Amino acid sequence: MPTIEVEDLTIRYGPLTAVDGLSMHADAGEVLGLLGPNGAGKTSTVETLEGYRTPTSGTVRVLGLDPGRDHRVLAPRIGVMLQAGGVYPGITPREAVRLFAAYYPGAHAADRLLERVGLAEKATTPVRRLSGGEAQRLSLALALVGRPEVAFLDEPTAGIDVSGRQLIREVIRELRDDGVCVLVTTHDLDEAEKLADRVVIIDHGQVVGVGTPAELMTAGAGEEIRFGAPPGLDVADLGARLGAAVVEESPGEYRVDTAASPAAVAGLTAWLADHDLPLADLRAGRQRLEDVFLRLTADEEGGERGPDVADSARPA
Repeated sequence: MPTIEVEDLTIRYGPLTAVDGLSMHADAGEVLGLLGPNGAGKTSTVETLEGYRTPTSGTVRVLGLDPGRDHRVLAPRIGVMLQAGGVYPGITPREAVRLFAAYYPGAHAADRLLERVGLAEKATTPVRRLSGGEAQRLSLALALVGRPEVAFLDEPTAGIDVSGRQLIREVIRELRDDGVCVLVTTHDLDEAEKLADRVVIIDHGQVVGVGTPAELMTAGAGEEIRFGAPPGLDVADLGARLGAAVVEESPGEYRVDTAASPAAVAGLTAWLADHDLPLADLRAGRQRLEDVFLRLTADEEGGERGPDVADSARPA
């Protein structure tokens, strides 16, 4: 049985459908990345898994339990990392971790856990004086203090410097190796590519892509070439040379709508050489996760999304 199991989940807020028949699963010892634009239904889905929201219909199970009906039994077995809030600003990290540790049998020792997340030197600093990245590390420590079997981590590396990101990745990999099921929500697609064993992409409350990062980045990639070069290229002339449409998707980022054959790649590089133009990067046969995400979640009407319905009500 999967550690997390969601079958045909639907969540409505009045006339608005936030989650529309969503199904997914995650196993013990797996890091699952849940990705989607603002308003896609991520927050509503995760809050239902945590037991803070009741689904309109469908089935949700965490460790075989109903998160709402069995919340008292489930709560000690899960860890929840919020993106912000949840700690009194006058308390110190050591005091906060000790307080949370008192809620769990067999909890981690406060000082050891603070050292593991890189906060040993800030153990006695009031929370209000922590930087944004340090507050994120404390939030992670509080989510893990009870040795959870399932960890829900919301933007775990947001606002954290490069060395801190590496440390948190190591912590998450250790959780996975210890058999913990880790569900990570993030807007940092490069981070998801590095962290996740498997990725679920949702849009308009439905799953639009699922697989390992490698599977998602190679699926359909052979039908196009993406490259970086100076902005404002003569895409009409280049397209005529290659016999395929060339689109400048953003300044300096281009897509060629043709199979990534050696001949097409050679034609592209030859055209750039003829015009004495540099090639910044070339992706043929493999996309970035960002490319996949944008393709799968493209808004046909071109409008921007608002925040998830439940964002403002997320428990602090």
